[in-house]
Order: sequence, then C-alpha cells, then structure tokens
Amino acid sequence: MIRKIFAVLLLSLALNACEPATNDNNANASGPAKTNTNSQASPAAATPQPTPPVKTEVKVGDKVKVARDGGSVDATVVAIDEKAGKATVRVQGEEKDTTVDLDKVTKP
Repeated sequence: MIRKIFAVLLLSLALNACEPATNDNNANASGPAKTNTNSQASPAAATPQPTPPVKTEVKVGDKVKVARDGGSVDATVVAIDEKAGKATVRVQGEEKDTTVDLDKVTKP
C-alpha cells in the first residue's frame, strides 16, 4: 500500500515538474508599467556583430602565393568565398584543390 502511495506521489511530482509554470498572481499583468527612475540607462546586452565580408584583391584564375608550413607555395585561385573568408586554390604540383583562409593568399 505504501509503495502505491509513494508511486502516485512521485508520478504527480514528475508531472508537475514537466508542466509550464503559470503565475496567476502576476501583479504586473494589470498594473501600470513602471518607468525607469534611474538616471543611467540600463546597459544593453552585447550582441556579437557579424563580421563583414573580407574584401579580396584576388579573383578566380589569379596566380598567387599561399602561406603554408612556414613558407609559401605557388598556386592558382579556383574559387573564392568572401563571406567565409576562404579561397580554394590549386597548388602547383598537387592534384587536389585546397581551401585556405584569404589572409594566407597573396599576389606575387
């Protein structure tokens, strides 16, 4: 008998925990809005600003130098994604294209 009562109690607690909390005694619901009497404005939450697209001096087909492994290698630009700040290049002597940051790509 005690197990059944305990099980019902736990079930009711679990159901109450899952229900959204409603506050029927909300004093702000019908009362006038309070104005900020403080002379200082409340600080707004800092929201991260999206980074502007990187302006690039290179375009598709340009011969460039790519900084890699402490040095630089010759490559040709295959594609540019200014929003992501990336360039796809084909390094001379390699078959696969490589995606690199635009700041690592320079004109010779």
